[in-house]
Amino acid sequence: MDAEPRIWLTRPQTDESEIDEIREVLASGTLTQGPKVAALEAMVAELVGTTHAFATTSATTALHLSLVAAGIGPGDEVLVPDFTFPATANVVVQQGAVPVLVDIDLDTFAMSVDDLERHVTPRARAVMPVHPFGLPADMQPILAAAERHNLAVIEDAACALGATYHGRQTGSFGLAGCFSFHPRKSITTGEGGMITTSDDALAERIRLLRSHGGVREGGRFRFEAAGFNYRLSDILAAVGVAQMRKLDAFLAARRRVAGWYDRALEGVAGARRPIVLDGSAHTYQSYVVLLDESIDRDAVIAALRADGIETTLGTYALHDQPFFANAYGLRPGDRPNSHRAFTGSLALPLHGGMVEPDVDEVVAALRAAL
Repeated sequence: MDAEPRIWLTRPQTDESEIDEIREVLASGTLTQGPKVAALEAMVAELVGTTHAFATTSATTALHLSLVAAGIGPGDEVLVPDFTFPATANVVVQQGAVPVLVDIDLDTFAMSVDDLERHVTPRARAVMPVHPFGLPADMQPILAAAERHNLAVIEDAACALGATYHGRQTGSFGLAGCFSFHPRKSITTGEGGMITTSDDALAERIRLLRSHGGVREGGRFRFEAAGFNYRLSDILAAVGVAQMRKLDAFLAARRRVAGWYDRALEGVAGARRPIVLDGSAHTYQSYVVLLDESIDRDAVIAALRADGIETTLGTYALHDQPFFANAYGLRPGDRPNSHRAFTGSLALPLHGGMVEPDVDEVVAALRAAL
């Protein structure tokens, strides 16, 4: 069994405030969806600037619920960036729809609008841009393309709570935005997610479907749809309420660590630092460098692990994964930029508990491994 790393890839930041919020829930006796969920939803809606927010069990269920509420179903096509965690496309498959895998811009790791245009067909109903690692995708051309082709926009903003694009929060651009509260994200509830929207009709549909498709009347339910149980518990929401109060501090700490990396990596041959588009603010859910093609990324991960430093790949090229390759007749390299990012991206340790000597140590070990 591997020894625990000296420098972790990520460490969630908690203190007594989360414990105090949980105690309050336990004392109340309301452990399922209740007042803490409502409080967390109100905090996120206020931050993002949407009329509605709905807590869910994960970002994956948030994405799935958004697709269902938007009417995406069998035979429909949904355009998804190929370089993303499989959940983004899995929810499309679960609806009987077809995920159309779009290549990325290698500079930003975000969906390529040019490749998006190449893959639109008359069956396309929606586009799901991902904000990779907390960097907002270039939303203006994506929104313009969506309008041209009459596509609903559902933002996979899992990594991007608190990220902004030209002064607007991610999660506020499309029909819906979906966030994750996994421990690697801006804030955590352990597991959990959130849908944000300003579309009243969509909100009503989400509200119905999130809790079994039932409408409560006179102490009982009237079931109007075959819904889901995607409700977040008040215990987990209590953690989120405490975390949301510290979001600004968390983001400032992540950006500070990223700044240390930017300086330390200057001039390091073989590793390209992440960029930030003009007018955007990155959350740095992950600090992902792109290694030169001549470098064996997995050997670098192994060398850093041997030195007590935890790293990992950026994320996955879906067309390279067995399910998507077999289901849609794809071969490795069919989305060349995504394939390049999958084989060459490296996520370095980044969390709010790091100090500058930690960054210097990581970069020194990386330089030696390269």
